[in-house]
Amino acid sequence: MDNSTKQNTQGKDKKVDLSIVIPIYNEEENLPILYEKLKEVLDKLGKRYEIIFVNDGSTDRSWEIIKQLAEKDPHVVGVNFRRNYGQTAAMSAGFDMARGEVIITMDGDLQNDPTDIPRLLEEMDKGYDIVSGWRKDRKDAFISRTLPSRIANWLISKVTGVHLHDYGCSLKAYKADVAKNLDYYGEMHRFLPALAKPVGAKVTELPVKHHPRMYGKSKYGISRTFKVILDLFLVKFLLDYRTKPLRVFGGTGLILFTIGSLILLYLVFVKLFMGEDIGNRPLLIFGTLLVLSGIQLISTGIVAELITRTYYESQNKRPYLIKEVVSSEDKS
Repeated sequence: MDNSTKQNTQGKDKKVDLSIVIPIYNEEENLPILYEKLKEVLDKLGKRYEIIFVNDGSTDRSWEIIKQLAEKDPHVVGVNFRRNYGQTAAMSAGFDMARGEVIITMDGDLQNDPTDIPRLLEEMDKGYDIVSGWRKDRKDAFISRTLPSRIANWLISKVTGVHLHDYGCSLKAYKADVAKNLDYYGEMHRFLPALAKPVGAKVTELPVKHHPRMYGKSKYGISRTFKVILDLFLVKFLLDYRTKPLRVFGGTGLILFTIGSLILLYLVFVKLFMGEDIGNRPLLIFGTLLVLSGIQLISTGIVAELITRTYYESQNKRPYLIKEVVSSEDKS
């Protein structure tokens, strides 16, 4: 076990006030500058804090720099992935490691400004569970980055019902009990405010600074917009039908089954009472297909219901998150 690993495991049960989680992928030039800017801001807060750098399979010197920072500063925690897993996995690892009551995520490319951290915390003190940054004056290429992002943000807001101007901004503040109880995979990190909706999290948005990238290259392009749209289908399902999949599968199946049955009943009437041949009618094939599809979807919904119950019961999970418990016995 190297020195940085030893240091990171020491005092892991000690709580801190604030955890900063930063996924890193090939940011060797930005890391030292970001660290100094963070230290300057965090030292003035008067809070116990930690900075968690998650190295997401960088191919440059990023991990070497993180280890050096961890060796000289007990506030720094370094997490090193064996390969590149993506930003969502890096954030998930950071959330798992975080000991703070509040967790703040941000990018490692210096485009997010650490001086916005006190403002995020002030907003959280108003009773919010998630404060999402809004890059109101975004310093990115309009056609390839800003325009697709605006379209995606509008679409996500409409579908999820959680209206934010900037889902893609990594600078966000979370109450730890909310962040640690969210299940997300793939590239779902941008949907975290929406995924917190089923547990009743209070979400707000705060305009934050945004700087042009100084060093390195952006890891995202216009192709990410298509991935967002695909992920949005899953998010909509998780928000509305995660604990009741039979309603979406069974409801659609019941509609198809009903339409198919009516078609077949009509053809039976035509055959028996009008004496017409129905064997070569495309409508017969169509009706049969609808009935079979309906049965299959209803069966899928029942299986999905059983899987959902197995998921919660086998892991002793609950489909809710308790914020506070009050009892008269506490006063005795």
